[in-house]
Amino acid sequence: MALRTISAKSAAALDQELMSTGAFSIDQLMELAGLSVSQALFKLQPLSKGKRVLVACGPGNNGGDGLVAARHLFHYGYQPTIYYPKQSKNELYQRLSTQVRDLKIPFTEDFHQALSSTDHIIDAIFGFSFSGEVREPFPSVIEALRDTKIPILAVDAPSSWNIESGPPSSGPGAGFMPEALISLTAPKPLVKWFKGRHFVGGRFLSPAIADKYGLDVPKYEGLDQVLEVGVEGDGEGKL
Repeated sequence: MALRTISAKSAAALDQELMSTGAFSIDQLMELAGLSVSQALFKLQPLSKGKRVLVACGPGNNGGDGLVAARHLFHYGYQPTIYYPKQSKNELYQRLSTQVRDLKIPFTEDFHQALSSTDHIIDAIFGFSFSGEVREPFPSVIEALRDTKIPILAVDAPSSWNIESGPPSSGPGAGFMPEALISLTAPKPLVKWFKGRHFVGGRFLSPAIADKYGLDVPKYEGLDQVLEVGVEGDGEGKL
């Protein structure tokens, strides 16, 4: 199954519309996104294959998705550890952090040490709004992600990739190709360069919104919030 993609500009406009005329709160959207990430990880890394999951969180919404995913993974029976070096002062992220701390989910300041004792990694550092240079402390983290043999699930984008033009040709992210990607709401144009397993998640689009943005609504099965899909690289929906 191939799905049309959505540009970063249209994805931002879609989020705003979901929170205005769609009446969703950012908390709801982040909860649904993080739930989708946790389900994709469950499909990739059944508990029988290893319970330890390292969740690398950035300072924005992508990191918030990672915090939500860590909470759900804990309740599934996994043993998440969170790397969250630039913790936002925003009230929403503070609440998400409190929720995982209340579960005694450990936070680590040493990503490289944590990398040596995990079974899977969630890359929730940068999402569809990322552009420009990778700033400290993330260059060495992304280099470690690039070089590790541990499987990685990237959230919406492999960190350091440009949403429109894909992987960087130089810098810490050059050569970074995670084993799996979950696109939230809809795939972004970068998927034409992605070579791993690809999931889409975010089971909340109305037919009218999907039609307005030229998007496909995946045929999710049963209770699933995610679906493994392919992507056509040139089918971007338009506003």
